Amino acid sequence: MHIKFIFTLLLIFISSLIYSQVKEINPPNYIKTIGFKSNTPESQLPVLKLGDYIDLEFDALNGNEDDYYYTIDYFNFDWTPSELMKSEYLDGIDNQRIRTYENSFNTYQIYSHYKLTIPNEQTKRLKVSGNYMINIFNNDNELVFSRKFMIYEDMATIGVNIKRTRDISFIQSKQKVDITVTPKSSHFNNPKQNVKLLVVQNNNLNTAISNLIPQYTIGNQLIYRYDSESSFWAGNEYLFFENKDIRAANTGIQYIDLKDLYHNYLFTNYSRANRPYTYNPDINGNFLVTNIDADNPDIEADYVWVHFSLLPEPTFKGKSIYVYGNYNNYALSDSNKMTYDDYDNVYKCALLLKQGFYNYKYVVVEKDGTLNEGAVSGNFYQTENNYKVIAYYRDLGKRYDRIIGFGQGSSINISN
Repeated sequence: MHIKFIFTLLLIFISSLIYSQVKEINPPNYIKTIGFKSNTPESQLPVLKLGDYIDLEFDALNGNEDDYYYTIDYFNFDWTPSELMKSEYLDGIDNQRIRTYENSFNTYQIYSHYKLTIPNEQTKRLKVSGNYMINIFNNDNELVFSRKFMIYEDMATIGVNIKRTRDISFIQSKQKVDITVTPKSSHFNNPKQNVKLLVVQNNNLNTAISNLIPQYTIGNQLIYRYDSESSFWAGNEYLFFENKDIRAANTGIQYIDLKDLYHNYLFTNYSRANRPYTYNPDINGNFLVTNIDADNPDIEADYVWVHFSLLPEPTFKGKSIYVYGNYNNYALSDSNKMTYDDYDNVYKCALLLKQGFYNYKYVVVEKDGTLNEGAVSGNFYQTENNYKVIAYYRDLGKRYDRIIGFGQGSSINISN
């Protein structure tokens, strides 16, 4: 009986490993400025059409000109491992060295800039639509970081409409996403079981809503008009700064200093949660590497220590505050956690960032570990947010979840 019990526990443990959801691995401190895009250069969450290319770029700041390798894995809708063999979703081979890289030129910070484009001579084609993960390894076969991306087929039209929530309690602070899915050819078999949606706000997978099922159908059209189930906290417009001129105080920067590297000190921010909403155009959490008087920002843009500061509020006491955005894949780590400075009476954080234009915001992790994105910036229904809707379909007898359609919407013209 004792041996049988141990064997049962072992099976449960192995099953949990096999069927657990995979998560992205964020890079160590010497890997910076991960750019991941396809035909939409502003996006850091590539959703590309089957057959299109994808670019991954990053900088290694250790100055060693190390070799890096990539592998590509395929996953089900819920990011559990797929049954498909590699040959079923990939034409060619992976586990290849990234061959394109250049060293920085005329910068204080020495770095190597790596670039990988797929498809290429080795990885010729990704055969099926669905969820993919690209993994970057070093020469010791250690996983350095990983990133998710999606490939879709144009089999359905996805209509996306952003409205204020119908819940009176949150009518000033939430936005809901109404969705229609219309197949371009035949009907979907058993859509409530086989069609699933993923809704992403501002490319942030950490706050995405998944597994929505259609409420009802009109003809062959699937209708999703949920209230709470498809509602997001509206947030506020992102804060931003620009340091494309490394020797001058640009937008959002109070003053600069030169030590071993340049240091940019931003104006101290304050809580906007209890202040009126003010429209301020942003790029929804993204960033753009750029610098003046240079032909190639990839290798000529320098790295700068950017100093963030935030005035304290009584509600912050005992909680963890982070500064984040798409520049670090919305990660919550020790490197972007703010610490309280008793002398200056502000929360502070310094990040090493490449020259450019950056969106950022402050978020709070409550004592129970839950993320509160609106604790510092507030939640206002008027906020302009971008929404991506990805539709998955597993037909009868199929062994993988294909992505049958992709749609986008903006709350800039939000309606009641």
